Amino acid sequence: MRCRLPLAVALLTLLFSGLAQAADPGLQVLSVTTEKDGGQTYSVGLQVLALMTAFSLLPAALIMLTSFTRIIIVLAIVRQAVGMPQAPSGQILIGLALFLTFFVMSPVFTQVYDDAVVPYLDEKIEAKAAFERASLPFREFMLAQTRDKDLSMFADIAGSEPIEDHADVPFSLLMPSFITSELKTAYQIGFLIFIPFLIIDLVVASVLMAMGMMMLSPMIISLPFKIMLFVLVDGWAMIMGTLASSFYV
Repeated sequence: MRCRLPLAVALLTLLFSGLAQAADPGLQVLSVTTEKDGGQTYSVGLQVLALMTAFSLLPAALIMLTSFTRIIIVLAIVRQAVGMPQAPSGQILIGLALFLTFFVMSPVFTQVYDDAVVPYLDEKIEAKAAFERASLPFREFMLAQTRDKDLSMFADIAGSEPIEDHADVPFSLLMPSFITSELKTAYQIGFLIFIPFLIIDLVVASVLMAMGMMMLSPMIISLPFKIMLFVLVDGWAMIMGTLASSFYV
């Protein structure tokens, strides 16, 4: 009862304050005002609501509309190929993928900031125009990484007309096509990375069977050789450089 009493008091306070605000006709939290030139001005509360909604979609946009998907999949495959599923940890891989994503997407982010964010903050363009300008660099980046085959497949599923110009591709069609292409590219790169480590496992397993050591796990013996190979060829630098250059070929 002692714990419930302060909670009930707080709820009643919030209820009465909400009723008092609703009773005040001069207080309008959500309102749209039409100006003389036909433009519309949104209240601060409505703008804050739209901003918070956009922030809730920001993680999904960061993952699906950037280079993050390809990078994190390739890094996870590398970790599995080396034979150490727990090293590097998931947090380290996500951090590497995020920083490499910011490096790859820096030209796009810079163009969005210069063409959309700065004019909007200077009140030279409206929010709708700023959003359209901000979407253009992302559209160009996504189209450069998307296969025409995937675009055609989703266009057929949606029942849309044949696409003659990439500028006419809607975002609703471009996003799933881009994600599908990124998944395919990531697995292609991961397959090529996996082959040298698989060869080491096969050689070690064959040697152990020839020596009659069938009770000894080949993974225990091959792990030091795979780590040594990965260090000698400077594997992390090679993978990072390959991933970064794969987006701007």
